[in-house]
Amino acid sequence: MHHESGSPTKMALQKFKSNFWGVFCLIYITIIGFMALFAYVIAPDSSVNANTMNLSIHSQPPGFQVEMLILPQRSGNHHKNNWEWLLGKEDTPQQIPFSRLKIEENEVLVYRYKKDAQTSLGLPQRFELSRFNGLTNLEAIQEVFVKKHTFLLGTDKYGRDLFSRLLVGSRISLSIGFVAVFISLIIGLSLGALAGYFGGFIDATIMWLINVMWSIPTLLLVIAITLALGKGFWQVFIAVGLTMWVEVARVVRGQVMGVKKLQYITAAKALGYSHSRVILKHILPQVVAPLIVISAANFAAAILIESGLSFLGIGAQPPTPSWGGMIKDHYSYILLGKPYLALVPGLAIMSLVMAFMLIGNALRDALDVKT
Repeated sequence: MHHESGSPTKMALQKFKSNFWGVFCLIYITIIGFMALFAYVIAPDSSVNANTMNLSIHSQPPGFQVEMLILPQRSGNHHKNNWEWLLGKEDTPQQIPFSRLKIEENEVLVYRYKKDAQTSLGLPQRFELSRFNGLTNLEAIQEVFVKKHTFLLGTDKYGRDLFSRLLVGSRISLSIGFVAVFISLIIGLSLGALAGYFGGFIDATIMWLINVMWSIPTLLLVIAITLALGKGFWQVFIAVGLTMWVEVARVVRGQVMGVKKLQYITAAKALGYSHSRVILKHILPQVVAPLIVISAANFAAAILIESGLSFLGIGAQPPTPSWGGMIKDHYSYILLGKPYLALVPGLAIMSLVMAFMLIGNALRDALDVKT
C-alpha cells in the first residue's frame, strides 16, 4: 500500500480549515476588503469621501426615508472620470430632501424637509422651471427628478449617509494595516536578520536601537512622528509603520540566531555562498511562520492606533471618513439619545480588530509544528 505524507504547507492548510473561527474571520475580512475596494459602487452616496451634506436631515435614525429632488446638472458642468468607481464622483447632482414641491408661475418651489412639516413648511427654495429639461407638469417632474432615499444606518450630524461613510472609511483602516505591516516587515526583517546573523557589534548596535524604540510608548511615538511629518493621510501611515518594526526585528533576530547554527547553514557557508544568499535563500524562509502571526497582530494594532489618532484629531483629516473620526464627531450623542452614531463605527473597529486577532491565533495553531 502506497502512502504519501502531506507537505508541511498542506498540513498547515488542513489545520487552518478545521478552525471554524479562523475560516469565518478570513471570509469576513475578505468581504470587508471587497466592500472597501468597491465602496463607491456599493455606497448610496458615491461622491468623493461620501461627503454630501443635508443639514435638514441630520442625526436621523437607521432606516430613515425621505424624498429627494435630484437637480439636473447644467450642460457642460459634468466631468466624467473613468476612475469614479475607485475614487468617487467629483461632480454629483445636487440632492435636496423636501417635504413638498410646488409650481408657481415659472418656478419650482422646494420646501426642504422638516420634521414638523405639517405645522410649518418654512421658506421655499426657488428654481427656474426651465432647468427641469422642459418639463412643466409637477407630476412629470416628480416622476423624473424625485426619488425616495433610504438611509440604512441613518445620517450623521451633518446629514451625511452614515452607511456610505462607514464603507469609505473601511479603506482607511485596511490601508493603514497593509502599509504599516509592509513598512514594519521591511525594517524589522532587515535589522533583525543582520543582528541575528552577524552578532557582535552589529547585534549590540541594533539591539540598543530596538531597546530605545521599545522604551517609548507607541502612541506617544506615533503622535510625535505625526506632528513632525504633519497631519494627513500618508503621514499617519508612515508614522504607524515606523513604530511597529521593533517586535518584528526581535522575533526575526531570535529565529535567525537559532537557524544559523543548523548544519545545512554551516554547509552553505562552507560551499562559499555569500552572506546575502545564505540569509535570503536559506534562513529567512524558515522564519516566515512566526512573521505571518506577528503581521496579523500588527494589522489589528495598526487599525486601533489609527482610530485613536483620528479620535484625537491628528489622524486622517476631514472630510476623509475614518472610523475613529466618526466616533470623535458623535461620542457626545451617546448622552443625547442617539448612541448608534458612535456605536456603529465603534463596533466596526471592534469586529475588524477581533477578526485579525482570531485569524492570527488560527494561523499560530496551524503553523505550530508541535500540534
